[in-house]
Formats: sequence, structure tokens, C-alpha cells
Amino acid sequence: MRTFKLQVQVTADGYMAGPNGEMDWMTFPWTDDINAYIDALTAPVDCIVLGRRLAEGFIPTWAAGPEGEDRASIDKMNNTPKVVISRTLTASPWENTVVSDDLAGTVQELKSKPGGDIIAYGGGTLVRDLIAQGLLDELHLFVNPTAIGAGMPVFPHTDAYQHLRLVTARPFDCGITALHYEPKRP
Repeated sequence: MRTFKLQVQVTADGYMAGPNGEMDWMTFPWTDDINAYIDALTAPVDCIVLGRRLAEGFIPTWAAGPEGEDRASIDKMNNTPKVVISRTLTASPWENTVVSDDLAGTVQELKSKPGGDIIAYGGGTLVRDLIAQGLLDELHLFVNPTAIGAGMPVFPHTDAYQHLRLVTARPFDCGITALHYEPKRP
């Protein structure tokens, strides 16, 4: 089976966005060491899963070729097939992208097909549901050296603990630390 991993930016106090979706707390510019780490993390990826709200900004931004990104990264992002999880879209307005409203079924179908890794970049509802439903094989939390006090938590409030095993922790010159976890399965 393919590996399904999450890559998400997070504050030191566990939020992926501020109370109104703010992302101005993220650390930039990134340094060469974190760029190399992310390149290695995404090299085996051949499918991207996004929530609708994130997709609405993510896909057009990469299609336009974001400033500061090299051509190889832009081409990889644009050429990698995407699945957008949405309860409101019925068809994809984007190239190389399909839409589904069945999160668990879609993830199970993707994982059962041959291919490389699958990565989710988030969106608050998608991340919450992936974690709550136990659909991820790996969590890659990029902890920014900022605490914001309130916002959209990475981990959903459920009646069960989220038991994780730390695989690696890697600090970078820009101040971000990558925490690579795997869920502990009963």
C-alpha cells in the first residue's frame, strides 16, 4: 500500500491558522536545509490531496508559477494529480484534478492503487478529518517558532487520545523544526 502523509505548517502552540484563518505567523524566508528536506519528503509523491478552500488558492498559485520557486518545483506541483475533498464541488474547475466528497473511501481507493506516496497539504477541515478518522500513515509537522494563543488546531477535539510515535525531529537554520510522527495503531 502507498504511504499517505500530511505536511502542515504549525505554530509552537499547535495551530495551523489563526482564529480568522491568518497565516502571517509563518516563518520566511526558508533556508536551504529546510528546502532540501521538503524536496526529499515530496520526491516520492505522485498524488496531492487538498481540501476545497486550500485548493482554491493553492492550485491557481502554482499554475501561475509562484515567485521564488524554481521551474522543476512548479512543474512537479502542476503535473502531480490532485484530489480535492469537497462537500460543495461536484466537478473540478482545475486541470489534472478530481473532486470527491467521500474522504475515507477516496483515501482507501488511492492507497490501494499502485504508485508513489500521497500527500495532504491541508486545509483545516481536511486535516481535522484525516486525523480524527485515522487515515494518515505519517504526520510531518513544521513547527514555526511563534505562538499565537488561539486559532485552528491541528489536532481535533475527540474523545480519544491521538497516540503518536516520533520518527525524527529536525531543526532548521530558519528556526522551524520538522517533527515526523507516525500514528500508533492499536
